[in-house]
Amino acid sequence: MSISNSSAVFRETLSIQGMTCASCVGRVEKALKKVDGVEQANVNLATEQAVVESSAPLDRAALVKAIERAGYDVVVAAPIELSIDGMTCASCVARVEKALKKVPGVQQANVNLATEQAWVEADTTVSADKLIQAIRKAGYDAQLQTTTTTEQADLKASEQQQLKRDLLISLVLAIPVFVLEMGSHLIPAFHMWVMHQIGQMPSWLLQFVLTTLVLLFPGRRFYQKGIPALLRFAPDMNSLVAVGTLAAYSFSVVATFMPQLLPEGTVNVYFEAAAVIVSLILLGRYFEAKAKGRTSQAIQHLIGMQPKTARIVRNGQSVEVPLAEVSSGMQVDIRPGERIPVDGEVLDGRSYVDESMISGEPLPVEKMAGSAVVGGTINQNGSLSIRATAVGADSVLAQIIRMVEQAQGSKLPIQALVDKVTMWFVPAVMLMAVLTFLAWLIFGPEPALTFGLVNAVAVLIIACPCAMGLATPTSIMVGTGRGAEMGILFRKGEALQLLQEAQVVAVDKTGTLTEGKPQLTDFHVQAGFEQTQLLSWVAAVEAKSEHPIAFAIVEAAQQQGLSLPAVNDFDSIVGSGVKGQVNGQWLHIGADRYMHQLGLSTTAFDQVAVRLGQEGKTPLYVAVEDQLAAIIAVADPIKDSTFAAIEALHQLGVKVAMITGDNRHTAEAIARQLKIDTVVAEVLPEGKVDSVRELQQQYGRLAFVGDGINDAPALAQADVGLAIGTGTDVAIEAADVVLMSGSLKGIPNAIALSQATIRNIRQNLFWAFVYNVALIPIAAGVLYPLWGILLSPMFAAGAMALSSVFVLGNALRLKRFAAPLQ
Repeated sequence: MSISNSSAVFRETLSIQGMTCASCVGRVEKALKKVDGVEQANVNLATEQAVVESSAPLDRAALVKAIERAGYDVVVAAPIELSIDGMTCASCVARVEKALKKVPGVQQANVNLATEQAWVEADTTVSADKLIQAIRKAGYDAQLQTTTTTEQADLKASEQQQLKRDLLISLVLAIPVFVLEMGSHLIPAFHMWVMHQIGQMPSWLLQFVLTTLVLLFPGRRFYQKGIPALLRFAPDMNSLVAVGTLAAYSFSVVATFMPQLLPEGTVNVYFEAAAVIVSLILLGRYFEAKAKGRTSQAIQHLIGMQPKTARIVRNGQSVEVPLAEVSSGMQVDIRPGERIPVDGEVLDGRSYVDESMISGEPLPVEKMAGSAVVGGTINQNGSLSIRATAVGADSVLAQIIRMVEQAQGSKLPIQALVDKVTMWFVPAVMLMAVLTFLAWLIFGPEPALTFGLVNAVAVLIIACPCAMGLATPTSIMVGTGRGAEMGILFRKGEALQLLQEAQVVAVDKTGTLTEGKPQLTDFHVQAGFEQTQLLSWVAAVEAKSEHPIAFAIVEAAQQQGLSLPAVNDFDSIVGSGVKGQVNGQWLHIGADRYMHQLGLSTTAFDQVAVRLGQEGKTPLYVAVEDQLAAIIAVADPIKDSTFAAIEALHQLGVKVAMITGDNRHTAEAIARQLKIDTVVAEVLPEGKVDSVRELQQQYGRLAFVGDGINDAPALAQADVGLAIGTGTDVAIEAADVVLMSGSLKGIPNAIALSQATIRNIRQNLFWAFVYNVALIPIAAGVLYPLWGILLSPMFAAGAMALSSVFVLGNALRLKRFAAPLQ
């Protein structure tokens, strides 16, 4: 998609898939024109493109959603993932994003400080080289993300070791400088010893040499990145450190070698400030790097579940080979206690498999011939022989890892304000440092120059845009990682924020609240019809249907050993019932509304229907030709987890609504049993979207829970769509969140995790902003006129280092998140 703005006309061009005729064009145009702000929409079948115009900026996401609801797909090029080097703070993130978004054809760019990666959505005209060039012009280095997650972890471990080495070198060099200078200030006896045994000038010369080594070697990273950024008028965190330490160092050099240039009473050295600032900031970055590593432990844990080898059957022999040599279709043998190496289907054997790494469920699952197994899960007590069905990037485990990585790299709506602030934060701090220096120089007591220098350096050093840049992404990384461990996969990071805002959870009944395995419970026939014969006829017609209720009826007939007659002219009436000819007679089976469409009265069974509905059963009617013949009922057992899940949702302050095609009596009976707040009954399949829309108007923010296949339109309409997975199907495109276990307890767990993550982000942002708002003025010296308190630049460096570590430490608390339902 490309965006342009000409003469106050905002235009978006979208590529669309799935249009086949002029009516498709009309449907897409109609859907687009319903979007707020759209003034004109032209869809071209030949080019498969839509051009949308407005006099105000358009909401791209709303346009895409409108097209998808109309039943078509918007073509978006595969996202380009880049690794970025050189980012140190939130200002860096803002500059890289700004540079990427300026590249023509780029639709969206998300840059993550915690993962040091960028995700770029662009049309097919944009290459990775163009993006990398744009990033390099902004002063950072980038490369196409080609390394595996394991290789990235190794690279970060190497960088951490280098940081540790530089930290140790800086400490060895800086400690003597600190002792010589600050020891002399704090301990009179030590000062006398230095003066008599070493002398002031030799002491200063020694400090000069040691500090120079600190700045040239361990501290060079700040100058290599900070000074060029400053010269480009795009200062960052490195620039603040570079200017602050160079100011202290340069003043000290002048005081040591050219004291006559300084006013009387101002000849002092601050070598210890420059050396210790570098050491403390390196210490903070080392702790930060270690904490960042812990935020991605969930991904590393998932990767560690993948075995390195597999035992395949070759020429009748079991041979152990590297996993890379296994391909789909191969037979793989698994012994008791081994991890299953690939996704597959059991050919032979029976065992129990621990699937907790996928579903979060602690109980093992029985596997036998025909069962699906997932690579990375643990075989327990039996031997299995499987046929490999998915390996490498196609496996469930690889999809989960990819999904978690994408969610961790996404940006929440709450981050928008932070980005606006941090874009101008560093320049504002530098301006504040200059004003601080001038204020002390003009209005401060003597030695004014010394006071001005010390306080300006403190302002530069204490400012911490790093904490603001890390506040959101680190919490997202830990939160989504913890979700993956619980069997909750956030396909989109923004779902973390939207889910905790949900006022109501709308749930599809069949297969979500219930097992999805209905059973025939009642069969009442009118006089003149024989029950056994009628059941065989009904089962014969239902055998042509794919509906779960049809399976229940056919299974009941099979259990009675009934033979099914041939059926002709079968037809399914969507949302109403089915019909077919049996022995030359038309048989109609369906809900009361279907009978009414046929002109048949159902009053003969009214009392029975009410009783069945009150028992939570679904009544269906049978008509032979133009006569009402029977009423039957099926019941779908409620899942064991449903009661606890709904109670947990209520404890979280969330309403529950049930959407079902059942008649109102049945729906309300089930709702009373489960203590559901709102019931939307007798909904046809195509009416689910309208039901979701009405509930949104009634309650506000809505989360919809469905199976991800039949419920795809409703999932797309909801503010947040949660799909109940099967343990093997994670690529449910319509869903924002996938619950792997199939258990409803994942719903309150996901909402509680969302609430905890957003609460954690707000704590981080509060700390980051309050820290800067409170300590920058103190560093400037606002407390001096009242209490004579000034902030040492060394204390400022320590506070700044600890600020980022605090944010990371707070985010890591999410690793201990306890789910409401275990």
